[in-house]
Amino acid sequence: MDNEIVIPATYEQWRNLIEGRCHIRLTPTYIRDRLTELQDGTHVKTRDFASLYGDEQLQRTIAWFKRAANELTGEQE
Repeated sequence: MDNEIVIPATYEQWRNLIEGRCHIRLTPTYIRDRLTELQDGTHVKTRDFASLYGDEQLQRTIAWFKRAANELTGEQE
């Protein structure tokens, strides 16, 4: 299973993938930078993401980054 490509369907799966499997800390800076990139439809990484995983997954991922940001600041959605 370690070599399987996993596409998360829930926030919890996504967060576990990012922090657990990928060992990425969801810091305010990382979240801000990724959101800026993912919300820019002209950015090559964003176009590649949408091409690989689809626009729905892109929108879910943006929402998950926003949720993670809100959790860090204590804000409600």
